[in-house]
Amino acid sequence: MLSQPHCRPEHERRNRFPRRAFLAGVAATALQPTALHAAPSRPNIVVILADDLGPGDLGCYGQKQIETPNLDRMAASGLLFTEAYAGSTVCAPSRCCLMTGLHNGHGRVRDNVPYGVFLQPDDFTVGELLKQAGYRTGAFGKWSLGEPGTWGQPNMQGFDEFFGYLDQDHAHNYYPEYLWHNEREILQKGNRANRRSAYAAHTIFEHATRFVDDNAQRPFFLYYAPTLPHWSDYPKDSPMSQDVPPDERYASRDWPQVEKNYAAMVTLLDDQVGQLLNQLQRLGIEQQTLVLFASDNGPSAERLHRPAFFHSAAGRKGTKRDLYEGGIRVPLLAQWKGTIAAGTRSDEPCAFWDFLPTAAELAGLPVPSRTDGISLLPVLLGKPRRQHEYLYWDYGHGREKFSQAVRKGKWKAIRNGSRNPIELYDLSADPSEALNLAGQQPEIAAQMATLMDQAFSPSPNYPIADRKPQSP
Repeated sequence: MLSQPHCRPEHERRNRFPRRAFLAGVAATALQPTALHAAPSRPNIVVILADDLGPGDLGCYGQKQIETPNLDRMAASGLLFTEAYAGSTVCAPSRCCLMTGLHNGHGRVRDNVPYGVFLQPDDFTVGELLKQAGYRTGAFGKWSLGEPGTWGQPNMQGFDEFFGYLDQDHAHNYYPEYLWHNEREILQKGNRANRRSAYAAHTIFEHATRFVDDNAQRPFFLYYAPTLPHWSDYPKDSPMSQDVPPDERYASRDWPQVEKNYAAMVTLLDDQVGQLLNQLQRLGIEQQTLVLFASDNGPSAERLHRPAFFHSAAGRKGTKRDLYEGGIRVPLLAQWKGTIAAGTRSDEPCAFWDFLPTAAELAGLPVPSRTDGISLLPVLLGKPRRQHEYLYWDYGHGREKFSQAVRKGKWKAIRNGSRNPIELYDLSADPSEALNLAGQQPEIAAQMATLMDQAFSPSPNYPIADRKPQSP
């Protein structure tokens, strides 16, 4: 398996994207129809992916204390999804699902560990698909799917321009010594004595908006993945303790300092969304641009910030690293002026792997045959779409506990550990997953266990540690 792209002849590297995209399209032509619903041809597509943001952190989902006026405005002028799911409960596999249209039982990158598993030449991404349709493609922020010198870096996966963090651990630092611009390290101004001069969240956003300015006269795909509000709460004696924006808006609140920090980062993210929406309006392209906003997983309880303080999970059980609703349910907003009706809501269950087929239909391309997703374009246009048979997630490869979850209609099943019994919940009556009905509904529990087995394809990169025979 090749891991160093420079080992491949240059002419093969140049031709790789068109060839792969063309073959994927040919394979799909006989299997998938083109878009059936009227919509503007080849709109610009903007995806904004927050990091560790819970649905309950936004005013449009019920938040009362953190200010998010721009995202609330986006919801009021477009479509709010009430039952949207991330690709996974942690960042790297969730982003893999978004980029490849495959759920976690089929994808290449299925967990944050082990490190070193990246996208390969036979993976097909949204970036490559949209390049086939003539889009200019840019990714800015946190990538997580390939490091320098591997096939997984963005420029080898369909993106014309990248600026940000390739490695997800590097992305924990808001004041890095360098960032990546395509395949070059770019040293950042500032140092420990003058940290505010190089706050990466500002620098990356500037590159993203410049990409929009540079490509406003042609179809473009902007994937903006800021690290906000991930890990804003280092202890005061940590060298990372200043890795937060100014908190003037919340300085007078009677809150723990860490919660002021968290709120400040959410509001900074909201400010950026507002600037980007205003930029589209200023350039006269907001009616030609679909904007999607989501988060990569549920809110994090890994450090000092407590998701319960702001009700970040919106009353749902669990947080990041759980497969309960609090770990995988995320906000999803869609704005497309003149196409999506203002102030609408959708209860359609959907997940990150729906994005690739949606992008295909928006670009006028056949949907690739290898996807677990179903296009959301009909939902965006206020029309019904074909339903998923089920949605699937897993987490914990190589760890002490491998967990799986399936949603089918109103039923949600979770198995926390390969040797543990199924938990079964009726989400229509019990959205907080408080009452385990597996004992009362054994047939449904057995059906859900079968779906878990069907959805999971073993990967040599991700051995399941807790499936090994126990020692006598």
